[in-house]
Amino acid sequence: MDDDLRERVEREAEKHALLNAVKYESDADVGAVMGPLMGENPDFRPHGDEIPGVIGGVVARVNDLSTAEKRDRLEDLAPEELAEIEAEDEGDDHDLPDLPNVDEYDEVRMRAAPNPNGPWHIGHARMPAVIGTYKERYDGSFIVRFDDTDPETKRPDLDAYDAILDDIDYLGFEPDDVIVASDRVETYYEHARELIDAGGAYTCSCSGETFSELKNDAEACPHREKDVETVHEEFEAMVDGEYEPGEMVLRVRTDIEHKNPALRDWVAFRMIDTPHPREEASAYRCWPMLDFQSGVDDHLTGVTHIIRGIDLQDSAKRQQFVYDYFGWEYPEVVHWGHVQVDAYDVKLSTSTIKEKIEAGELDGWDDPRAPTLASLRRRGIRGEAVVDALIALGTSTSNVDLSMSSIYASNRELVDDEAERYFLVRDGERFALDGGPDAGHPPLHPDHEERGERTVPVDGGVRLEPDDVPAPGERVWLKGYACVRREGDSLVATGDGIGVVREGDVDVVHWVPAEGGVEVTMRTPDGDVAGVAEPDFAATDVDDVVQFERIGFVRVDEHGDEESVVYWTHP
Repeated sequence: MDDDLRERVEREAEKHALLNAVKYESDADVGAVMGPLMGENPDFRPHGDEIPGVIGGVVARVNDLSTAEKRDRLEDLAPEELAEIEAEDEGDDHDLPDLPNVDEYDEVRMRAAPNPNGPWHIGHARMPAVIGTYKERYDGSFIVRFDDTDPETKRPDLDAYDAILDDIDYLGFEPDDVIVASDRVETYYEHARELIDAGGAYTCSCSGETFSELKNDAEACPHREKDVETVHEEFEAMVDGEYEPGEMVLRVRTDIEHKNPALRDWVAFRMIDTPHPREEASAYRCWPMLDFQSGVDDHLTGVTHIIRGIDLQDSAKRQQFVYDYFGWEYPEVVHWGHVQVDAYDVKLSTSTIKEKIEAGELDGWDDPRAPTLASLRRRGIRGEAVVDALIALGTSTSNVDLSMSSIYASNRELVDDEAERYFLVRDGERFALDGGPDAGHPPLHPDHEERGERTVPVDGGVRLEPDDVPAPGERVWLKGYACVRREGDSLVATGDGIGVVREGDVDVVHWVPAEGGVEVTMRTPDGDVAGVAEPDFAATDVDDVVQFERIGFVRVDEHGDEESVVYWTHP
């Protein structure tokens, strides 16, 4: 690259880095700069190997500037573009930034590409939440593609395909297309053959250790210059299953001296003996690597924008070599950091959760202690609340923390108005009750008198939670009943009016009858809790979300002859 071209690249890269940083109010990202830079300057493309290094230096300098300095510099270089960004900022308030270069496409098409090796944990929900939201914003398309071409190390779970689609439905989205990669192996073979014809791939029988040494030394594999006919013959032998695992691979010919060793002549196909669990795919032994399969599918399905983890930046770079051989335009890429979720002792990992289930440490994917969508759904947390909390994280390249309290706050807004109120007492202490009404009549919902009242009998006395038991001679207000004073093992109605509560002299407590209540097991992330609910609780329906006053919201899971089971939702 001569000095004049380098100067042009640096100037254009600075503009696009500033646009990226100012628009998204974050550090500029090399991947986000590369796309528009090359799109606007096609004469840069012959120098594609050198340009990322130039961009990297420019991006580093831009990221060292303060927010104000970035804006001022952009105003000098591209005042019209800055004005457009500021006009957008005055419009709708979106937690998600606008996707890059949307106007260049007839339709925004995005994909979620899960590995179906198990149901989804909470972190998995971020992708469909964001893609589904962008689909709605741009009236675009949402593709689900099951990347299941590794039947060995990331072995698919046959139940996971439907479970993942159920999770997407729970989140409130419906994919426009559902694709299973293991149905498309012949398509990948055809593109491998075309790549061989284009001089972009060769068969290699080096051991992994041997090739690694060559690659790290930037030395070419001895098989790199095989003639096309031989490569075709050996690849067809791979397809026919004539090699053992590790005996032969197909490599993409890249730049053996590339500054990033991970990009040097990467593997596109390898042999696997373990049969795929799907019967339709069980006969295949020559399987594509994810970067090849995913890259081909993104092009063939018309994907315009890809969201992927910041740790997967090399994937786009590997796939770019294949796209260049075929003359394809690479989709726009948005990189983001990982999401961490608080409040769980279990690692956010499908394999870890599966191990704990198999070891009996968790009862299943919907165990309340599991950080899974199945667990949240069983607890009565709505998918909309999960989406709202995940969208609020944006698409920062930094790792972000998802607080369960944000999901709880969103869900509380969704369920509070509908949730009827009931009493539940844990580890209750019994007291006789003297004087006062024959029953308590608290409202079903404090904001909806029209829904009526519950009837909580007091025959045989009442139960209070240990922390609510008054000291001898002290008073408490039994909610929905009356003010009582403790005298020995009895609670005696005092005749005091509600004013004693308003004045702060008496605490309000919940309670249940000493006899005739409903035995309840409440399943929580911290373990099971036993309690007794008031009799009217038995009239609730399975799947109802109700509030146990002063304890929290729960979802009714089961009414049995001996007990009812509820799942704790949140405070």
